Amino acid sequence: MQISVVNQENQVVATSRPCGYGVALEYTQAYQAGDAVVLSVEQAGLFELQIDECLGKSVVYLEEEARFQIPTEASKRTCYPKLAFAGDCHLMTLTPFSPEMRRNLALNAYDHHHTKGIHPHASANVETRGEMVFAARNAIDGVFANHSHGDYPYASWGINRDPKAEMSLDFGRSVIVDEIRLTLRADWPHDSWWTEAVVTDSNQTRYVLPLTKSPLPQIFPIKPTTITSITLGELKKADDPSPFPALTQIEVWGTEA
Repeated sequence: MQISVVNQENQVVATSRPCGYGVALEYTQAYQAGDAVVLSVEQAGLFELQIDECLGKSVVYLEEEARFQIPTEASKRTCYPKLAFAGDCHLMTLTPFSPEMRRNLALNAYDHHHTKGIHPHASANVETRGEMVFAARNAIDGVFANHSHGDYPYASWGINRDPKAEMSLDFGRSVIVDEIRLTLRADWPHDSWWTEAVVTDSNQTRYVLPLTKSPLPQIFPIKPTTITSITLGELKKADDPSPFPALTQIEVWGTEA
C-alpha cells in the first residue's frame, strides 16, 4: 500500500514509507492548488486513514486506487478546522483495519464532493447555496456541535428549504446495519426541525423515523440487514416559523458483512 501526493499535472511529488503497522508520509511543503493525495492498496478493504492531523483517523473502505483532492480554496475549507491542510508539515498514515468491531459505519471525516474511491460517501440532491458548511459530507464527519450554524465546528447538511431534499450514503460494499441515529441541528429559534424522516435502504426497505425537537442523537434500532447504501428523505418539517431545519449527523451502526 502507498500514499502519494500529486500536483495539478498529476506528477508524484512525494510517496510514503513503511512505518509501524502500515505506511506513513511526512509531507513538509505547503499544499498548492490542484494537489491531491492518492491512496493505493493491493486489494480493496478496510483501512484506518489519516490525511490531516486536525481531522484525525477514520476507518474507511478503500478501492484499489483512491483520490482525495486537497481543499486549498478558502470557500472549500469552511467546514474544516482552520488549521486543517494548512502549514508546511503534514503527517499521513494508512493501516489495515480488522473489521470485527460494531461501529458507526457512516463515519468518514475525509469525504467531500471530489473524493474518489473512499467510502462511505455522502451526496445530496440539494445543499444550501452550494456552500461547504451545508454540504452532505458534514453529516458524516463525526462532529456533533449543533447549537449554531455556519463555519466549523457548526457545519451541517442544509437543505435550502427544499421539501424534496434527499441525502444518500454509499458504503462501497455490503455492511450489516442494526441501528440508525440522527442528530438534528439545534440552533433554535433560528432553526426548525423535522417531525419525521424516512430512510430507504438498498433493498428498498423503508424505515419511518419519528423525530422530536432535541439536540441529542435520536436512536432507531432496526432488524439487522445487509445493505450497500441508504437514502434519507421525505423530511416533514415541524409547524414552526423558522424555515431552516438541518442535519448535524447521521450514524449507521453495525458491522462488516
